Formats: sequence, structure tokens, C-alpha cells
Amino acid sequence: MIVFDQVSKEYNMGAVKVTALDEVSLRIAPGEFVAVLGPSGSGKSTLMNLIGCLDTPSHGSYMLDGEPVGRLKRKELAAIRNRKIGFVFQNFNLLAYATAVENVELPMIYGKVSTGERKRRAKELLEIVGLGKRGSHRPSELSGGERQRVAIARSLANQPEIILADEPTGNLDSKSGGEIVDLFGNLHTQGKTLIIVTHDDRIAAHCKRVIRLLDGKIDSDTLNSAAPVN
Repeated sequence: MIVFDQVSKEYNMGAVKVTALDEVSLRIAPGEFVAVLGPSGSGKSTLMNLIGCLDTPSHGSYMLDGEPVGRLKRKELAAIRNRKIGFVFQNFNLLAYATAVENVELPMIYGKVSTGERKRRAKELLEIVGLGKRGSHRPSELSGGERQRVAIARSLANQPEIILADEPTGNLDSKSGGEIVDLFGNLHTQGKTLIIVTHDDRIAAHCKRVIRLLDGKIDSDTLNSAAPVN
């Protein structure tokens, strides 16, 4: 599904060129549950942005389901993101003025899903994440854990093959964070490909594969036989 071949990402910071990702090669198969682990500045977010088609490589190639991402135009990248990838962010990225149902509906609006089907699907997804009775509440009326559940429901709106989560428990207490990790585990058992970017070894311990980045390179790539069986 995801194939990186000698992928590098460089940024020009004035007269200085910064290499955020340095000749990274990896493969992620459908249905994997992967943690991308590393300290701040290791290249985790850059890797996530590239996998999620939010950016394109400076060098090397990225193939997503056989499509060469680096050759795609902006509209084509947006279409792939909307169709194939669901995003979950540390800060939730919910619309403050919209209800939980309306937030979950948002990707389906871009996907041109009919109004009736959007609302039906949004309510169904909120039920799946345990918020069936909170659909009319706005983010300010929800706890941090509940907001992240809304964000996860939204990430599933267009039935994507891949879920990308960037520090999804970073703003949560340990109890809420554990519940979110359990929810990801449940999604994994349903066949979703999950990639969680984190600096927290406790989160990575729940994933079946752990890729460690250091200074823009893969430092290690191991299977985690101790991960819980969901």
C-alpha cells in the first residue's frame, strides 16, 4: 500500500537547506498497525505529512496504492486525501461552532455525499466511538477525550483505508489516552491501516510494528510481539 524508496524532504530556511527526512525507504502493507516513534526534530511529522499527501518528496519516490504521489497535482493530492486517508490530530482540529455530528459530516461534504446520507453516517460513527448521545454538543461542551473521539469518527467518515494519527493522546489525561488507544486497536481489528506518530513509548507498545526515527533516518524498524491482541 505505502512504498517509500529513498525519500528525502528538504526545506530552504533562508540561505540554509534543512534535510528533515534523509533517504528513507519503507513499506507498509494493508492492515498494519504501526507506530512512528522518535524525539522532537526526528522527522516524524514530515514523514506523516508525506504519507498523508499533505506534502511531496524533494527526492525519491512515494507510491500509494501504485500511484506515484510526487507526480500528482494539488487537486489530485486533495482527492486522494479525502478518499483514502483519515487524519487524527493532537489538537483535534474540530470546528468550534459546529456540533459533533456536523464536524463528522465535514469530509463527506467535500466527498459530495448527500445530506441525508451524511447525517446518517455521522450519527452511526458517533455511536461506534461511544458518543451516540453527544451528537448535538459543540466541542466546548465535550471533554478532551470526547473531542478526540469526534475527531476519530470524522477520520472514518469517507471509509478511508488509512488512518494517520499525529500525537493523538498528547493533550489527554492517561485514562482518556488509554481509551483512545483501545479504540485504535478496535479499528485495527476491522482491517484499517493505522499509523500513529508519537514520542511516547507507552503508546507505541500497543502497536504491532514500531519504526524509530532519528535525525531524519530510520534508526530501527521492528515487529512488536508484546503488543496486546485486540
